[in-house]
Amino acid sequence: MFCDEALDSVEAIAAGELTPEGRIAAHLETCPDCAGALRAARDLDQMLRRRAVPAPPGNFTAKTLARVRRVRWRSEQHVDLAFNVAMGTVVVALAAGALLLLARAGLAGIAGDAFSLVSRTAVDAGRRLSGSLSVYTGAAALLGTALLIWWWAERDSDMANG
Repeated sequence: MFCDEALDSVEAIAAGELTPEGRIAAHLETCPDCAGALRAARDLDQMLRRRAVPAPPGNFTAKTLARVRRVRWRSEQHVDLAFNVAMGTVVVALAAGALLLLARAGLAGIAGDAFSLVSRTAVDAGRRLSGSLSVYTGAAALLGTALLIWWWAERDSDMANG
C-alpha cells in the first residue's frame, strides 16, 4: 500500500467515521509519516470539538433565503428571456417561410390583397374602439400604477431584508 492511499482515509479515521482495517491499519502501524498524520488529524479534530460553535448573525436565515430567492428569480428571468427570443425567432422564420412559399407559388398578389384586407379590418376595428379609447387608456394607467407600487414595495422589502 502507498502512503497516498492511507492518507486519503486519515481524516475519516480521525473523525471516527471509518475504522482502520486490513491494509490501511497495517500501513498506519508501519509508516511513521502516516501515523503522524493520523495523530495530527486526531488532535485537530479534538481541538475543533472543544471549541464553541459561534451563533449565526441576526436575520441570517432570512437574508440567506432572500438571496436564494433573488438568484432563482434572476435565473428564471434569463430562461424566460431565452424562451421569448426563441419563440420570436420561430414566428419570424415561419412568417418568412410563408411569404417565400407564396412568392414561389405565384400567389404574391394574393398576399398583398390579404395584407390590405387585414389592414382595413384593423383600421375599422380601431375606429369602432376609438370611443372606448379613454377607458382603455385609464385602465392601462391604473394597471401601470399598481405594478409600479408593487415593484416599489418589493424593492423596499428586499432592501430591508438584506
